[in-house]
Amino acid sequence: MSEAKQTSKRMLFAIALAALLPMSAPARAADSYQIYVSNERSGDVTVIDGASLKAVATFPVGKRPRGIHASPDGKTVYVALSGTPIEGPPELDAQGNPVFKRDKDDDDDDVDADKTADGVGVVDVATRKLVKKIAVGSDPEEFDLSQDGRRLYVSNEDVKTASAVDVANGKVESIVPLTQEPEGVAVSPDGKTLVVTCETGGDVFFIDLATFKVKGHVKVGPRPRSVAFLEGGKLAVVPSESAGNLYVIDTAQLELVKTFALPKGSRPMRLRASADGSKLYASTGRGGTVAVIDAKSFAVLANIAVGKRPWGIVLSPDGKYLFSANGPSNDVSVVDLASNREIAKVKAGDSPWGLAVVKTGAKD
Repeated sequence: MSEAKQTSKRMLFAIALAALLPMSAPARAADSYQIYVSNERSGDVTVIDGASLKAVATFPVGKRPRGIHASPDGKTVYVALSGTPIEGPPELDAQGNPVFKRDKDDDDDDVDADKTADGVGVVDVATRKLVKKIAVGSDPEEFDLSQDGRRLYVSNEDVKTASAVDVANGKVESIVPLTQEPEGVAVSPDGKTLVVTCETGGDVFFIDLATFKVKGHVKVGPRPRSVAFLEGGKLAVVPSESAGNLYVIDTAQLELVKTFALPKGSRPMRLRASADGSKLYASTGRGGTVAVIDAKSFAVLANIAVGKRPWGIVLSPDGKYLFSANGPSNDVSVVDLASNREIAKVKAGDSPWGLAVVKTGAKD
């Protein structure tokens, strides 16, 4: 056979093979995503494209956006807004620990608070516009959504409560009293329990979502900022910013079972578990790093330098990247989790606080 005929056959084979693989491009599209970043001081949200790792939009949402989450269908992003003014971080003692004044938070000052600004903003992902604001009680900082996306569960920091809010009609359905400065909020993987952390006294409350009543209370170190679940929800892990520790709680017995120290200088804020549950990631605040932790032994596997005082962190849907919101440096770090190193910084608004992942690929 001549060389020309062989070449022609090879070309025809390649064309036929390509025709048999029409799903390759849609498969890539299904993995596409964006990162929504709440910028606390500039009152807006920045959108980062997951493919290019570049900011593609910034739009206004209201005063002091902090907690931010996407709806289960990815069509809506919710962001907590507050008219309570911002204060600077507290002074540090000789050991590098925050020094807090009685009845005064390091972030908030109720003097001249604009309560009309309080609420959870509703952002339409398709248009990247704030379409309305839901009244969810005073000074919302963090929240989570029910698994069906019909309810918001909100920490109301200055009035020491947590609220359950119907998304469709905007009504507060239930309120439960807690202790000083409720902040971190997380729904358990089975959707039956709400966990809320309270900063001042290191209180962690477990709320039955069927009754919206407290069913248990565990003490940890001061200033617990967030919650992550391991082993399908059998364990809840809570960081203490002041102590630099992680506290592991048995969610069946509602008992503290283990305490682990992070590297010296860590002031842990946000925790995230990997999709397979093998690793835990912790932003270390003033430590300027993200700690990578073995979820079984709680050994620190790596301590990755990122920007200044990283707070919010999220993982990409494919588990390849971690993003950290670096408030004082006004940027978002992109960490490659295969090499455990920062590979890029993306400029955000003024004082990025929280991060949410929105999948933008084809839906089933």
